[in-house]
This record gives sequence, C-alpha cells and structure tokens, in this order.
Amino acid sequence: MKSAAVGAPPVAPRRWTRFARAQRLTRFMVYLVIVAAIVASLRTIEVIPEFLYDAPEQMVDLFSRMWPVDWSHYPETVHEALIETINIASIGTLLALVLALPVGVLAAHNLVPFTPVNLFAKLILVSSRSVNSLVWALLFVGIFGPGALAGTLAIAFRSIGFVGKLFGEALEEAAPGPIEALTAAGAPWWSRMNYGYWPQVKPAFWSIALFRWDINVRESAVLGLVGAGGIGMALDSALNLFQWDRVALILFAILIVVIIAEVVVTQVRKRMI
Repeated sequence: MKSAAVGAPPVAPRRWTRFARAQRLTRFMVYLVIVAAIVASLRTIEVIPEFLYDAPEQMVDLFSRMWPVDWSHYPETVHEALIETINIASIGTLLALVLALPVGVLAAHNLVPFTPVNLFAKLILVSSRSVNSLVWALLFVGIFGPGALAGTLAIAFRSIGFVGKLFGEALEEAAPGPIEALTAAGAPWWSRMNYGYWPQVKPAFWSIALFRWDINVRESAVLGLVGAGGIGMALDSALNLFQWDRVALILFAILIVVIIAEVVVTQVRKRMI
C-alpha cells in the first residue's frame, strides 16, 4: 500500500479564474460593440471644431446678457404660468393613476391568469413608455390645440406605462399566503384584492405616485416649448424675443419649483410610508 501511494502521479494544482472562457469572450464582444458604437457615433454627429473652440466665449456672453435678472417680470406672466405647470403635473398624474391601475391589474398574471390579456396590457404599458412626453404633447396639440389640456393629457399618457408597470410588478411580487387564506375562506375577488393585495402593495403604490408626480413637475415645465401650456410657453416666448434677463428669471423659477417638489415628495413619503 505504501509503495502504491508513493508511485501515484502528482495531482496538478487547480487554477482559479474569475470568469469562464465563454464569459470572457462575451465580455470582450460587449466591449467591442460599445467601442464600435462610440466610434460610429463620433463619425456621424459631425462635430464642428470651430464651434467647440468658441463655446466658452459664447457662454460668457450669454450669461452676461442674463444678468441682471428681470425680477419685475415675475408677477406679470411667470407666476400664472408656474401655477399652470403645477396643475398640469398634478392633474396629469391623477389621470394617469386612474388609467394605469386597471392596466396594471390586467398585466399581473397572478390576478388575471390569462396570457393574451397579460400581453395586451403589457403592450399598452410599453407603448405609453416608448413615446416621449414631448411627442405626446405634439400629438395632443394637433388634436386639441395649444394649451394646458394638451399638456395634461401628454403627462397622463406618458405616465401610464411607468405607473402601470411598477404597480403590476408589485402585485405579482405580493406574498401568496394571505390571498390563499382569503380564497380558502370563500372571499370574492374584490375582498381578496382589498384585504389581501392592497395592504401589501400600498407602500409601493404611494411611492410610485409621489415619484411620478415629481417627474411630471419637471417634464411639464418644458411641454410649453411645443405649445402644451405651462411655464414652457413663457420660456419659448422669451427665447424667441431674445429677452435673456427674462429667460434667467424663468429658469430660476423652474429650479425653485423642482427643489420644492423634491422636498414635498420626501416629506410626504416619510409620513405616509
């Protein structure tokens, strides 16, 4: 036994590698595609070097025209446009919640175990998210004309995909225990939804709603550039007339509103969730 052990061939040491051969090849291909995309983009966008060299001087000239800020213009048009922007974001978010929740329920397979209905609901959600809010605004401006109605509908239809997708995923991730207990007790569908699913998804729902409202406040500020109401229309008018001191005032007002919205969302979320 001893001679057999002595004559056994030595065991080769095992080499540890972080990635397998297939993983290294995949990572290399991904990096190659990224580099190729960047090179192709740089060749396509046709950057004009003269404009890059002149950019610092143009920025200094632009900021010099913005100062001093025309604060006296705020009560005339900026304040009313700012309130309209907040109203567009708020009403659009409420409308999106009303429209998105049924679609989110239909997209959740554990609530509606019918694949064609789930796929159709997800198609609606993807279609809503795939169209930018400015494109939605252009469509509704063409239908209803310029104004706050077009902006409100643009915000709502853009938000349906965001709210419905996250709400549907929250429903699918709900713990099945309470629902199974309600089902065994003979509870109807509405009772299972109200007492089984809703207590579990309620924090997610309010987080989604507040976060989307915060996003919509920022998006509604630029919808006026295409005629969809709000402070963006005042900004577009000032830009077209080269009133840079008023442009600075409008940009500062938008910044303040965005900061206030962020603070409000944070505080409300702490108290409700």
